[in-house]
Amino acid sequence: MAETPTSEHPQSSTEPRVLVLYGGQSSEHAVSCVTAAGVLSAIDTARFDVVEIGITAAGQWTRPAIDPRTHSFSGPELPRVLPTESSVQLHAGAGGSADRGAQLLEIHPDGTTTSLGSVDVVLPLLHGPFGEDGTLQGLLELVGLPYVGAGVLTSAVGMDKHFMKLAFQAAGLQVGRWETITARQWSQDPQAALERVKTLELPVFVKPARAGSSMGITRVERWEQLEEALEAARKHDPKIVVEEGIIGREIECGVLGGRAGAPARASLLGEIAVHDGSAAHDFYDFDAKYTDNTAADLSCPAELPEEATAEIRRQAVVAFDSLDAEGISRVDFFYTPDGQIIINEVNTMPGFTPISMYPQVWKASGIDFPDLITELITLALERPTALR
Repeated sequence: MAETPTSEHPQSSTEPRVLVLYGGQSSEHAVSCVTAAGVLSAIDTARFDVVEIGITAAGQWTRPAIDPRTHSFSGPELPRVLPTESSVQLHAGAGGSADRGAQLLEIHPDGTTTSLGSVDVVLPLLHGPFGEDGTLQGLLELVGLPYVGAGVLTSAVGMDKHFMKLAFQAAGLQVGRWETITARQWSQDPQAALERVKTLELPVFVKPARAGSSMGITRVERWEQLEEALEAARKHDPKIVVEEGIIGREIECGVLGGRAGAPARASLLGEIAVHDGSAAHDFYDFDAKYTDNTAADLSCPAELPEEATAEIRRQAVVAFDSLDAEGISRVDFFYTPDGQIIINEVNTMPGFTPISMYPQVWKASGIDFPDLITELITLALERPTALR
């Protein structure tokens, strides 16, 4: 293949070059696009040389045909990365300088290639499978590129609600009752799986085990609804978790990984309150999160007793450490009327638009959005790849 230089992506010799990846093959593709819009509009371009690459729903890496900064949920259609004639590939050591070990190459339809330059660090703004679940992280480890966020194992466990809960239990955290139905269990003995689930108390929430943004989740109030809910979840993941409903306030805490062995830091707490009596939303579903601005209130700092606030922040760091997380995570809890603290989940790549809860809790804690992005990239640059 003939390789030709490009002048479209000038490369500084001093500024770290940040590859911003977004889109992806999961059902959270649109969320990732909007996350990229917020980050790219706020990132400090005086400090970082930024190159953005989109991943289509079919898995093609491409230079964006549409400026990702324009993506939002306000249009008639959900935003997406459009396919293009040329594709982009990441190559380890393909012509990079001594301190830049991976290079982006654009592959044209005629087989020629254009160098898009080498990169120093990756900011993977991908939610869900094939981005947040350890698969992309494994690729970046193989080419020796540092990246923002959790490593391979942590990303995989943090994406799987079943194994995540097991890790929380091992760390001494209180989790709600749940049952898991694997694809094998469902195919071999569905009746036994249904009977296990029915030992839980209604209402229950039926969820894909490895999806986010409330995709495929159904609130079940009568057992007659269960099988339909299971099929809805199976459209997103053959592995399903069914969680017993918990009455309590939804409290979220941001965690930011420490530098050079320093402990992780917990933000002030945020709270999500879905409006009572909402006919459209009986829980914090996808539309309530992203498209219906009237469905829920997000407040920060959450008004809780001082002791409860301190304990939730402590437990957030315990949960972060229990998964061996790095850089960024949002930890979600229920705070019950009788004062119990029940952990729900850790999100290793939370929604990251300027109005998302993770940036909001850190803003309330004294770190604004551009500085938060800088902190995360700096943490990634300080961290080695491979075993550490």
